[in-house]
Amino acid sequence: MYHQDPIPSEKARFEYLHSFYSKINRGISRPSLLVHKLLNFLYGCNLLSDKLFLSLKFRLKMGGGINWKSPHTFNEKLQWLKLYNRRPEYTIMADKIEAKKWVAERIGEKYIIPTLGVWTKAEEVDFDTLPDKFVIKCNHNSGTGMYICKDKQQMDVQKVRNGLRTGLQEDYFHHNGEWPYKNIKPRIIAEQYIEDKKSHELYDYKFFCFNGKVKLFKIDFDRFTEHHANYYTPTGEILPLVETAYPPQFDRIISMPSTLPQMISLAETLSCGIPFLRVDFYTIGMDIFFGELTFFPTSGMTPFEPKDWDKKLGDMLILPTKNK
Repeated sequence: MYHQDPIPSEKARFEYLHSFYSKINRGISRPSLLVHKLLNFLYGCNLLSDKLFLSLKFRLKMGGGINWKSPHTFNEKLQWLKLYNRRPEYTIMADKIEAKKWVAERIGEKYIIPTLGVWTKAEEVDFDTLPDKFVIKCNHNSGTGMYICKDKQQMDVQKVRNGLRTGLQEDYFHHNGEWPYKNIKPRIIAEQYIEDKKSHELYDYKFFCFNGKVKLFKIDFDRFTEHHANYYTPTGEILPLVETAYPPQFDRIISMPSTLPQMISLAETLSCGIPFLRVDFYTIGMDIFFGELTFFPTSGMTPFEPKDWDKKLGDMLILPTKNK
C-alpha cells in the first residue's frame, strides 16, 4: 500500500532550514546573502508561511529567535505587528503617492512636497518637462531606482531610466514580509527638490510614535556620503543609542529647530490609533515638509547598541489585539 509521509510541522521545517543555513555557513564566504535570496525565492513561491519566513529571516539577521507568544523587544514586536496588525489603510500610507493625499487630508496640503509627475513605466517619464532640480523615485520600495537631480545637464537619462525600471520590478513585500507593501501598484513619482540654502544640509527628522505618542526621534545626516544618525528625546537631548548600520556622531552639535514642537504634534496626529509608526519630516526655516510613513524601520531588524535599548523601546510599544 502506498504510504504518504506526514507533512512536517512548521517547527520541523524551521529546524531543517536553520540546519541547512548552518551547513552553508561553514562552506561559503558570504552565506547570509545566498540564504536571504533563497528564503525570498521560497516565500515568493508561497512555499513558506508568513510566520516561518519571518522567523527564519529574523534569526538570520539578528542571531536569535522570535518569542511570538510574548514578544518583548522592539524588533520582536515589529515582527508581531507584520503578522497580526493588518489594516487596509496601511497600504495607502506606505504608498509614497497615496500617502501624500492621506496626510494632506489630516494635517493640510501645505506640508506636502509638490508632485511634478506620476508614471507607470520608466519609458513614459518625459525628463524635458521636469525642472533642473527634482527627485524621482518609485512609490512602493525603499529607494531602489531613486535619483536626486541637482543639475539636469549632468544627468545620465538612460542610467536613471534603467534604475527606475529596476525599481519598478522590485517586489518589496517579499524581501522581509512587510504586509503594507504587498498590494501597492508600482509607479514612479517625481517631486520638487527642496533644499536649505542657508545650512546647505537638509536634516531628516524621523519621529518614533508609540501608540500615538512621540517617545524619541532621530536625525539622519550625511546620508549620501557617510550616513550617520543621532537619536534624541522629544525635548532634544541626545540619547546614548546606537543604530549600528548608521553610527552616531555624539560630538556633533545640532541645534533643534523652532519647529520641533510642531513636528511632534503633527507626527502624533498622523500616528493616532496606530501601535507604531515612524513619521518623517523635513524643516526649512518655519516650513515643514512631510517625508514618509514607515511601519517597520529597517524591517524590524535593527541591531542596537547597547543591546538593552531593544528591550527599552519594546517596553514603549503596547501591542493591540490580533486582527488576523
